[in-house]
Amino acid sequence: MSFPPPATTAEIGVFGGSGFYSLLDEAEEMWVETPYGLPSDKITVGTIEGRKVAFLPRHGADHRYPPHAINYRANAWAMKALGVHSIIGPCASGSLQSHVAPGDFVVCDQFVDRTTGRKDTFYDGPVTTHIAMADPYCPTLRKIANESARENGIVVHETGTVVVIQGPRFSTKAESRWFTAAGWEVINMTQYPECYLARELGMAYAMIALITDWDVGLEGDPNIKPVTHEEVVKVFLANNDKLKKLLYTIIPKIPDKACDMVRNVLKGARF
Repeated sequence: MSFPPPATTAEIGVFGGSGFYSLLDEAEEMWVETPYGLPSDKITVGTIEGRKVAFLPRHGADHRYPPHAINYRANAWAMKALGVHSIIGPCASGSLQSHVAPGDFVVCDQFVDRTTGRKDTFYDGPVTTHIAMADPYCPTLRKIANESARENGIVVHETGTVVVIQGPRFSTKAESRWFTAAGWEVINMTQYPECYLARELGMAYAMIALITDWDVGLEGDPNIKPVTHEEVVKVFLANNDKLKKLLYTIIPKIPDKACDMVRNVLKGARF
């Protein structure tokens, strides 16, 4: 199945997370058809300092799709169909370590997948394809994100591992203690397979985790309460302006194509 390419194009994509449903002011909205169905919502395409940007709220503008029900393949495919080569994926996330506080940003360099049953590849055969994922996040985009955060006076952790849980439920205390003991910094429900599908399509990807809470496993402090969705959205909304300012700083600095590691992802990946 194939669809005609959209008349409108973009070069940089942004996936919006919980509480972050708009980015561009003067822009064009459109549905993009894909072989995997429709993406989470209309994609908004506009311009930031001369760069064509496509924005898509990954849960839908009314947050209709919980993490396990997002059509990640359609979302990634739609971005690629528009011509996007680099994606920034801000995410509401929890902290697993006491030194990573609510309101901090983390530019992750690794993920651990704890999800189940998600459609997580475009390559179901008959050609067997194994994509290298030792370094899942684009080092060029990560460097730009970290430098831009410092320019904006944002407390940023330049590396971190995000463990991606299935959702929609939050972790038990036992699970959270396990993740903390492993040394992982961030917990989230949407990073996988989003970042991996972008890699399969040759798009660079960087995650910016906006820390909204400490997870339930940080025991021993009476001020740390179990996470609730209400608190996640409250903190995310309070930091939306900070996030938008950061994205407006990052986007003009992004190179005009993905790095060789990403663009040549299929080289040597097939039998």
